[in-house]
Amino acid sequence: MEPGAQILQRMAGFTATLRDNGFAIGLAEAGDGARVLASPLAARPARLRQAFRALFCSDAAQWQKFDELFAAYWLGHGIRQMAKLSGTTRKPGPRSLRQFAEAGQGTPEAAESPRSDGAIDNPADRRGRSEGASRHEALDRTDFRHISNPEALEAAHAAASRLASVLRTRLTRRHQAGTRGRRLDIRHTIRRSISRGGTPLDLVWRRRRTQPLKLVVLLDASGSMSLYTPVFTRFIHGVLRAFQQSDAFLFHTRLVQIADALRDRDPQRAIDRMSLLAEGVGGGTRIGECLAQFRQWHASRVLTSRTVLMIVSDGYDTGAPGTLGDAMAALHKRCRRIVWLNPMIGWAGYEPVARGMQEALPHVDLFAPAHNLASLQRLEPYFARL
Repeated sequence: MEPGAQILQRMAGFTATLRDNGFAIGLAEAGDGARVLASPLAARPARLRQAFRALFCSDAAQWQKFDELFAAYWLGHGIRQMAKLSGTTRKPGPRSLRQFAEAGQGTPEAAESPRSDGAIDNPADRRGRSEGASRHEALDRTDFRHISNPEALEAAHAAASRLASVLRTRLTRRHQAGTRGRRLDIRHTIRRSISRGGTPLDLVWRRRRTQPLKLVVLLDASGSMSLYTPVFTRFIHGVLRAFQQSDAFLFHTRLVQIADALRDRDPQRAIDRMSLLAEGVGGGTRIGECLAQFRQWHASRVLTSRTVLMIVSDGYDTGAPGTLGDAMAALHKRCRRIVWLNPMIGWAGYEPVARGMQEALPHVDLFAPAHNLASLQRLEPYFARL
C-alpha cells in the first residue's frame, strides 16, 4: 500500500525528530518507514514501534532511547528534557496511528482530545505542557552555578554521552583492502588475477578505515570552580561510560587520576568513590604544576596523535609563572588537539586576562564556553570534524 500525503508528512516529522537526536536516517529509510505506517502494522502501536525500531536504530544507544522518542511523537507521552522534538506531537486516541496520520487533525494544543476516561483535556493542562517545554529550553540556557536538581544533573550526563558518541570513531586517510569500497585497488586486483591467467575476475576495492579517537579530560576542582565541579563530574562520568578509549584526571594543588572510580555504572556511587581520592578539592590551584606532573607521569601513556586533550578550568593559576606555558607547549606536541573549556566565558564582560589563561591560549586549539547545557551541545560539530 502506497502512503498518502498525510502519512508522508507525519513520517517526515518523525524522521526529523530522530535526526535531531542523533539518528542517521536517509531518504530510503524514511520511505520504508512511510510504507510501514501505511501497512496493517500501524493498527497496533506496539508492533509499529518494533518495526520502526528495527528500521531506524543502528546501535545500542539508539535502541535504548528510541521507545521514548516514539512515545513522545506518536502517543503524546512525556519525554526527558534533553530529547528534542522537531515534528508536532499528536495524540492518536483510540484510533490506529495510520488512521490518525491520514486524518491530519490538529495538535493537542489546537483541539480538545478525549482521554481514556471520556473526559476532555483541560486547557490549563495544555498550557502546563507548553510551559514545561519552555522550562526545558530555559534549563539549556541556565548557568550551571544555578542548577543542582537531579534532572539538571541527568541532562548534563546525557549531553556528555551524545558528545562522546561523535568522538567514538572517525574516518582516517588510510585505506584498507576489501570486497567493497569506492576506489579500485589496481595493484591487488592484478596480483589476484595472476592465478586466473591475467583476467581480473575478482576485483579488490579500497575503503577508508575507521580509527577511534582517544579522549583525556583534566578537570579543575579548585575553589574558584567549586560551583561547576559537581556538574562536570557527571559530565566526565558520561564521557567515560560512552567513550571507551578515554581517561580522566582531577587537579587542584595536585593531580589525581579518577577514571577508574568514575567508570562505575551508578553515577552517585562513582562520585562517592571519586570523592575518596580527591582530597583537597575546593582549595587553591596550581594548574602549571599539575600539568607538569601529568606530562611527566602520564602523558607518554595516555597521549597519542589520536588523542583529544580536554581541559576544564577557569585558568586561575597560583603557581610559578611560565610553568603552565611550558607544560602546555609540551602537551600540544603529543596530542591531536587541545580543547580548553572555561565556564567563565559565559559571564558578561569576561576577558581571558588571568596569567594562567594568557600562558595557555597560544597552545589551545579550541577555547570555548562551558557554563550551560547549550554550550556543551555546541561542541558537537567541532568534534565531529576531527
